[in-house]
Order: sequence, then structure tokens, then C-alpha cells
Amino acid sequence: MDQDLAEAPFVGLDVGGVWLAVGMSISLLERNRTPGSPGDVLACARAARAAELAAGVNLLVAAVEWAAMHEPVPGDEAGWLVADRFVPIAGDGAPLVGEFAVAEFAAAVGMTTEAGKALVGQAVELAHRLPKLWSLVGAGRVPGWQARRVADKTMSLCPEAAGFVDAQVAGVVGKIGVAQLDRLVEEAKRRHMPQTAQWPDDPDTVPDGRGVWFDHDQVSIDGLVQMRGSLDLADALDLHKAVAVTAEQLLVAGSTEGLGARQAAALGELARNQLSLVFDQIEGEPRVAPRSRRNDGQPVTLYLHLSEEALAGGGVGRCENTSSPIDAGTIREWSAAEGVTLTVKPVIDLAEHVQVGQYEVPDRLKELVGLRDVSCVFPWCSRPARSACDHDHAIPFADGGSTCSCNVAALCRHHHRLKTHSPWSYSMPEPGVYVWTSPHGYVFLRDRAGTTDVTPPGLRPVPGCAVGAGSDPPDR
Repeated sequence: MDQDLAEAPFVGLDVGGVWLAVGMSISLLERNRTPGSPGDVLACARAARAAELAAGVNLLVAAVEWAAMHEPVPGDEAGWLVADRFVPIAGDGAPLVGEFAVAEFAAAVGMTTEAGKALVGQAVELAHRLPKLWSLVGAGRVPGWQARRVADKTMSLCPEAAGFVDAQVAGVVGKIGVAQLDRLVEEAKRRHMPQTAQWPDDPDTVPDGRGVWFDHDQVSIDGLVQMRGSLDLADALDLHKAVAVTAEQLLVAGSTEGLGARQAAALGELARNQLSLVFDQIEGEPRVAPRSRRNDGQPVTLYLHLSEEALAGGGVGRCENTSSPIDAGTIREWSAAEGVTLTVKPVIDLAEHVQVGQYEVPDRLKELVGLRDVSCVFPWCSRPARSACDHDHAIPFADGGSTCSCNVAALCRHHHRLKTHSPWSYSMPEPGVYVWTSPHGYVFLRDRAGTTDVTPPGLRPVPGCAVGAGSDPPDR
């Protein structure tokens, strides 16, 4: 073990009566010795498992301490900005946490800010609204991940309902499943939140379980996605009939695919040739009128990237919409499908220097930055650059920074606000390469390979500064 790691101190934290050692002990893989017997293997596995569970609990304790150190001060927003409204990260009665506090904690432990927000919020929920469960976590009787699952369910409950769940689940948390937990939460709502409870004998409060869900973030290399849905029986029967008839018509038209493939294709045909309904106003009353059978809604645009190898007949392309690889043959089939409008754009030189003498970022520069950065360039963030990011001047325009490819970066709205209104800062040593420095001096390198923690060894954290880092206004 490295000397500096072996001598790393352990820090004790006392949070809500829970005392745990927060520290680190690392054995490098190349220096591990293989256990010499089956008994040694089992003992090693048990010790590793115990260390893993302890580390999960220690992380929760550290998150609670971090939250306690970052309650909002006057002028600071308390919560998480959602649809122009600040939402607390834990339930009613739990301490508030400053808007930008989570980002540094998340980055330091290698998480996205969203994941860090969930972790800190669940930890605060446990420590302050689920005391019985929190004590079990501290005693090592409940794994941190199981406690977090309960905390995630109780954040929307009033304090009395959360206390009910805490008392009921404390004795069975290691044995209760997701469905049982959901039922327990519903019972808590009925007992303590009758105005929002969904009673089965009250038609006005029975939840509508209908819906159709598409797993766009789980795309196979063949371009396939899973979908699932819950429909009224009448709608389900009609859809089944429509799919069966369309699948049969595809067979008559010459399709050689199997029944399952034709049924899947039938859904696409129904979507593209739907009989939609629109509402027209006649003397103040809505009138339903049929629309053209051809779908005239907004087109769906796929951004598909092909290498020279893929264009030649092999290799794999990439679908930018889903950030997933797509077989080149599948892309060719999509391109040849009826009704597809294909736009071929030349390769953009991502190393080209584009500069304009204005504050606004033109479309040409936006496209170059989106393709170069791929996603928000804050450490660990993965929000897509083209569709979900602002365009930020690394050196503020008001301070002499230019609007060019070597000074404009893709930042999602939350991290753009954080860079503008908090001590976080970054530099761009070269286009597409970013070096971020957190308020306590942690350093992260962000490039096309992802995020790398390059914090200097032996860093001594410095107090975070409460003064804003810059005056660059949020860009669109």
C-alpha cells in the first residue's frame, strides 16, 4: 500500500447519534495476494462485503454532514430549480440545502450532480425524518442502499406519514420488497394525508394506471427499443386488431419478415398514417374534426453519424439522439424507408476556428460546439450538448472573451447557473478540453474521453467562498 494512503487519517462523524469512521483504506489490485485456500477466499469475500457496506453508510453520513454545512444563507436559493421553481431535496421538515451545494460533493465522489442530489437528499431524509431507520443504518443492520430506497419513497409524505413508514419499516427493511414498500407508503397517505390519498372506493382519487412507455435510453446496436403500456380493454382490443390487420397487409405487400417483426413494423405504419383528431371552435363549443390520414405533425429528426468505414459497407454508426451505437445496415434501411427525408451534411472540422464579433452565438458555432463537446462539459454531466445545453463564454464576453470555438462551451442550465453564481470556475486550455476547479480546490479534467479527477495529491481543502465567481449572464 502506498505510504500516503496507509497513513490517511480517519475522521469520526456524529450525526443524529450515529458515529462512524469516515476514511479510506486502499489496496492496489496489482499488489493483492491471492488467498491460499477456499476458506481464505470466503473470508476475503466476507471482509470485502463488510467493507463495501460500511463504505455505503459512511457516504451517507458524509452527505448529511455536507448538507448541514451548506444550509442556505440570505440571498441563496434553497432547493433544486425545476421548471422555474425551487424544490427542496428532502421532505417537509428536513433542513434546507443551498442550490449549488450538491455539485461539489457529487463531483468529489465521481457522481453526476443529479445523482449527488438524490444521494444527499435521501441521506438528509433518513437522518431527519426517518430516525429509527437511520439508527439501524448506523448500527450496521441495514445497508445504505436499502435505506435510500425507503427514503426516496417518503420524500413526498408529510412528517406524520413519514414517521408511520419509519416505524413500520424499521423491523422489516431487509425483507420488504418494492411492491410492499409502495403499499406501505399508500397506507401512510390514507392514514395521514387523506386529502391526497388514492382511495379505491373513490373514483375521483383512483390513480389512472394507463400509459405507454418507451425506453429510448436503452437502444440496441440494431436500433431496437423496448416499449410497454397499460390500456383500457376496448383500446387494447382495437389496437391488437389494427396491428394484426396491418401486419397481414405487409405480408400481402411482399414482406418476408416474421410475424413479430411485421407486428412491430405495423405500429410504425399506424403512427405514420394515423387518423388524428383536432378540435375546432364553433360558437364557443369544441368540435371534433378528422385530420388527414397522413400524419402532418412535427417531424422526428434523427442525427446519425457514419464513419468512412460505415459508408463503405461495414462498421457501426452512432445515433446522437440516444447516444448509442447503431449498426450501419440499420441506418441504410432507415434511410431507404418510404417518407423519410434524408439530409446529408458534410463532415464538420471540429478543429476549425470559428469566430464572430458579437455576443450571440450563431448556429454554425452552436453546431460545432455541440458536436465537439457531445454533452455538458461540467464534471460527470451527461446532458446532451445539442438539445439540452446553453452556450457559455469561458472568459466572459464583458471581460474581453471572444465568441469563438476556443471560448464557447456547452453547459446545461443548472451548471451554467452554478458557474455564473458560485465559486466554481473552469478554463479551456484547448478547444474541447476543460479544467474545472471546485470551491475547495478539487480539480477535474473534462474532455471527449470523459471526466478525470486530477486533484493534486495531498490537497488541503480550503474554505468555500460565498462570493459569486463571475458576471457572465446565462446564455441561451
